[in-house]
Amino acid sequence: MIQVTRKDSKESTENLLRRFNRKVQQSGVVAIVKSGQYFEKPISKRDRRKKAIVRQNRKAIKIKRIKLGQR
Repeated sequence: MIQVTRKDSKESTENLLRRFNRKVQQSGVVAIVKSGQYFEKPISKRDRRKKAIVRQNRKAIKIKRIKLGQR
């Protein structure tokens, strides 16, 4: 659990909120929650790598075509 307290009575709410948001980002809580938002079927590391390579190749071909003015 992330807790943030006022440094002194003069600290503004904006500064307190900014420090809280920074701590949340650094802890990685948001990333963990977002990753669990949708169910993904468990696939092997090999399959995941193959799919990533295919995506990279498709993206490279698309960028190459755009540079050549074919799209």
